[in-house]
Order: sequence, then C-alpha cells, then structure tokens
Amino acid sequence: MSITVNQIVLHQLVKQTTEDGNFQLDTVLRNALLQISPEVEQLMLELHRAYQGKAKGYGVFKRESLFAQQLNRLLERETDFLPFSYESAQLLAAELGKYAFAESGTLVLCQYNFLATDYLFIALLDSRISMLVDENLEIHRTQYLNINQFDLAARINLTDLQLNAQSNRYLTFIKGRVGRKVGDFFMDFLGADEGLNPQVQNQCLLQAVSDYCVQGELNKEQTQAVKKQVFDYCKGQIHAGDDIALAELSAELPTLNERSFASFTHERDYGLEETIPPVRSTLKALTKFSGSGKGVTISFDAALMNQRIIWDEAADSLTIHGLPANLRDQLQRNLKHDN
Repeated sequence: MSITVNQIVLHQLVKQTTEDGNFQLDTVLRNALLQISPEVEQLMLELHRAYQGKAKGYGVFKRESLFAQQLNRLLERETDFLPFSYESAQLLAAELGKYAFAESGTLVLCQYNFLATDYLFIALLDSRISMLVDENLEIHRTQYLNINQFDLAARINLTDLQLNAQSNRYLTFIKGRVGRKVGDFFMDFLGADEGLNPQVQNQCLLQAVSDYCVQGELNKEQTQAVKKQVFDYCKGQIHAGDDIALAELSAELPTLNERSFASFTHERDYGLEETIPPVRSTLKALTKFSGSGKGVTISFDAALMNQRIIWDEAADSLTIHGLPANLRDQLQRNLKHDN
C-alpha cells in the first residue's frame, strides 16, 4: 500500500530559558515546503504506520476553535499550506509552552492521501543522537528523527470532515501520559471536545453480545462459542488495522430467535456505531477473566470457570485445580529453599 504526499513542511520548536529562570518555546520556521521525494514519502509512510498502532482518542472541533478556523481557510483555498503551517506552529508553541513537559522538537505538518482518504497529520518529533560510519570507515555523530516513539500527534480525516457533518471521529490524537494527560493538551491545542469514545463502545458491544446469548436461551458452552466467534472476528480486525463493522460481525454470528445480532442491537438501542474502533484490552473479556491488585495478578480462559477454576462468591475466593507446570515448579523450589 502506498501513500501520496501532497504537501509537507517541517518547523522546529526550540525550548529557551528566560532571564527569570522560566522557559519559552520559540519557533524556527522553514521558508518553503519540502519537495516531494521518495525519502519524504517513506518518512510519511512510516509515521502513518506508527500512528495507526497507537492508542488514540477521538474528538470534534468546538465552534470557537482557532485551529479549525485556520484549517477551514486552507480547505476553502483562502490561504496556502505554508502560511497555515506558520499559524499552526505558533499556536502549538503558545499552548505547549504552558506545560512543564514541553521540550524542543521538529514539527511535521503533512497533507497526504492513503486509500482514497485525505488526511492532515501533525506531530512533534524528538531528535536522537547516534553514530554514523562513512565510506572511509570514519565515525561521526549524527542526529535523526525518532519516528517510532512519539506522543504528541494528531490527525484529521479531511475526507470525513468535509463529507460528513455529523461525524464524531474525524479528529484523532494520541493518548499518552506525560504529567497532565497529553490527550487533554491536544484537545486544547486543536480546540476540540471529546467525540467517539471507543472504550464505551467496546463495553456496550460486550454487553450486547451477552444479552444476545441470553435472549437466545443459549447454554454456557454455546454462549462461550458465540463470544469466541466475536473475539476471533475482532482480533482479525485489529490485525488488519480495521474497525469492527457491526453488519459484518452480525453476518458471522448465528441468528437467535429469528433475529440477527444487528437487528437485536438496533431494537435494544445500545447506542452502537455502525463501525467501532476495537480496544484490545476490553475485548479480551470475551474469552478471559483477568484482574490485578494487592500484589496478585490473575488471568484465565473463561471456559475454565466451574471446571478447573471454582469461584466461591461468599468466601471471596478462587480454587484452581491443576496449576500451570511452571508455577508449580516455582512453588516447589521455593518450598525446598524454605526448608
């Protein structure tokens, strides 16, 4: 799969210490767009792939968003990409400069097309120092952009933004942890409110699957088989980098009480979107029980409940029959050591 870069520019944000001991972020602005080359397209393809694999939040622009106003002027051809990038860099520097985690970095702004969809990508990348061996086998210090590990990035699906006024997912941003949540910072920079909540959507999907099995009067084994079908489908979508398509998932599941899964969810009004970004950690609950706390971490296949694993709710205890061999070996060695 190839990527088509339409316009791209790099700027720098430089952290400077002021006379009073505080700091500020200054902008170093490039005076022209980058020429599109195989190297530029490879850079953006790698950034696109890295971004696809990161946990993201979804948002929509507020009415008063300054960034959205600037973006609209660009899309309406009232301004060009370079002056738009200047305004964005200065807006980012002003907002990022409010936080202690602010650091210098290279700002990438790129308008590109991937699989017939137009995107605007914004990221602040760190530089790393490394060693380079030249053709004479001499060693030199060199700097390179860290394009695999970055926390400050957002992407706007321009196609969705322009064609679907009711969309709640055209804007995404990386959710990370750097002091105050990075997601909160990017919401401020972009002037956005939270849109689609993938975690809530996945939890609602799990509840709908359980309720569907109950109304279909399935026994425990049949219920577990349906949940595994759902998990296998969702796992495939995660590996493919695609969303969960409700109609597609429904076609994979058995019809219960003359109702398809899609019809059931619409009738019960679970509030599910037609397509849902999968959240792996939430979906695991379809086939596993897991939890941790007070120094204990437990995870096991749901099919083992009431077979090898017995839960006594009144005593707040689990009884495990047939310990994993490696765990039993550790326990035996520890017992010999104590003796």
